[in-house]
Amino acid sequence: MNLSSLGFFRSLRQGNHQFAVIGLGRFGRAVCSTLYHLGYDVLATDIDEKRVAQVLTDQIAAHAVQLDSTQPTALREAGVFEFDTVIVAIGNYLEESIVTTLNVKESGVPHVVAKASSEVHCKLLQRVGADHVVFPEYEAGCALARSLTKPAILDRFDLDPDNSIVEIIVPDEFHGKTIADLKLRSRFGLNLIAVSHNGKFVINPEPNDRLEKGCAMVVIGSNRDINRLPI
Repeated sequence: MNLSSLGFFRSLRQGNHQFAVIGLGRFGRAVCSTLYHLGYDVLATDIDEKRVAQVLTDQIAAHAVQLDSTQPTALREAGVFEFDTVIVAIGNYLEESIVTTLNVKESGVPHVVAKASSEVHCKLLQRVGADHVVFPEYEAGCALARSLTKPAILDRFDLDPDNSIVEIIVPDEFHGKTIADLKLRSRFGLNLIAVSHNGKFVINPEPNDRLEKGCAMVVIGSNRDINRLPI
């Protein structure tokens, strides 16, 4: 998530417990499964009857309906327009994705998330009203590239294009030193948020705490400064 996404996520209602997912490919199934197992009511839909049946068999949605989402009548009869949040997960079929997003937005659904497969696709989805667009393949590719080039970075949260929060393996150079010894802020311009210990993270660790090789630490700062760490 970045600053441009804040408006969308702020608008989501805390009390929303119902989601509709249109498109049951890998991405759509993952969204259904995660929401359902978190305890939310999920309606899953797809034009492919076998995919719909599989969702029910795998028990990753409360309800599943076979329908053609390019037909507003079908969406209305299934109750999709009554949901507060709808996820359009039809990333690989441009026309179907755009028409479905248009149908859902024109019906008055307040929050529509759509999957895009390209920059052009993204612009078209935004043009027809998508409130938030995601690029799962692109984001996974970026994460893989970063992992291959910086294997010591275990996880990364981009605050904006220039600043991040990263979880890294404690560098060999830091082993046995206290947090005060490292002087992360003066040497690297970074702030330490947490350090792992016995499989759990200690938030805001004490200056006298010592770091151990093989553990993890979480820092926040500019990407330029993060790249100066000995990792």
